[in-house]
Amino acid sequence: MSFLEFDCSDRTFEEIQIFAGFQDSNLDMLSKCFKSVCMIRDQKIKVELNETLSAKKVIEVIEACFSIIDTQHRLNAQDVNYICSLAFKNRLKDFKAHQLQAVCKTKTGKMIYPKTIGQAILCDAMRHNEIVFATGVAGTGKTYLAVAYAVSMLKSERVEKIILTRPAVEAGESLGFLPGDMKEKVDPYLRPLYDALNEMLGLETVEKYVEKQVIEIAPLAFMRGRTLNDAIVILDEAQNATCAQMKMFLTRIGFGSKVVITGDATQKDLPSGQVSGLDVATRVVKDIEDISICHLTSKDVVRHPLVQRIVKAYEDYESKHENRRGNDAKYKGKDKRRRS
Repeated sequence: MSFLEFDCSDRTFEEIQIFAGFQDSNLDMLSKCFKSVCMIRDQKIKVELNETLSAKKVIEVIEACFSIIDTQHRLNAQDVNYICSLAFKNRLKDFKAHQLQAVCKTKTGKMIYPKTIGQAILCDAMRHNEIVFATGVAGTGKTYLAVAYAVSMLKSERVEKIILTRPAVEAGESLGFLPGDMKEKVDPYLRPLYDALNEMLGLETVEKYVEKQVIEIAPLAFMRGRTLNDAIVILDEAQNATCAQMKMFLTRIGFGSKVVITGDATQKDLPSGQVSGLDVATRVVKDIEDISICHLTSKDVVRHPLVQRIVKAYEDYESKHENRRGNDAKYKGKDKRRRS
């Protein structure tokens, strides 16, 4: 066995500490990903090489980690895990730390950054397009980043208000059966959006903005007939919008406004046989200028690493069963032709 030594003498003590992580959490993640020993000694990162681990790959990962430290002054085990996964898939050349620009700041002063290539593409699309579709599986941060971008626009006074909306579609329940006024009826459906807003603005500020209608919450059905000027509008859970609702919503955009539409095609709650407006809309508007469609995958899941494995397992399971159903249909067709 041989050791690779990466010289860090040009790095400050603080940068080396960030690289190691709290209680060496980043080094532990590197050791786990490399399936090897990783340590820091005398301002050198030492990694034990083996038959499956090349020096080139190790250097690429370490340099990518330091590029995050240089641009964001932080690094955590999740970042290290993601960089290693890109390296082993030979996709690290697509990773550019400078693309991971801060989106917003939380109420405690913590900067919010996109954590994956897919998230960086989504954030860039929100900056440069009037309407953005963000589709993808659970845990990819599409709703969270949309809210973060909306808050940043409100803070910089590029818009006058934030409008949050979503289809009120739940299993066996409708808004009319819930107690309270419209806001109280809609609130349970918009809990993920509220959680993100509270983290970025604080509960008191959110309540004040809602009271003054700087932040407006409404079910999708209430968007009909309106023209939304100088606002950023977020349509969440768009996979549950019908085609008519989606067309109505897309034609609400006014001057000085931006729209972000998020949804997960794998989690539809529409009645069986009803087509999702999100699926149709992304096909209809895909070639229109100033509209961007970003699709996040299981590779962009930023929740607990177990969530990424669960999402991947479901994708594999559904793919296998779709192939099986296709084969069954093909065999039935052949069987019918034989009988005739």
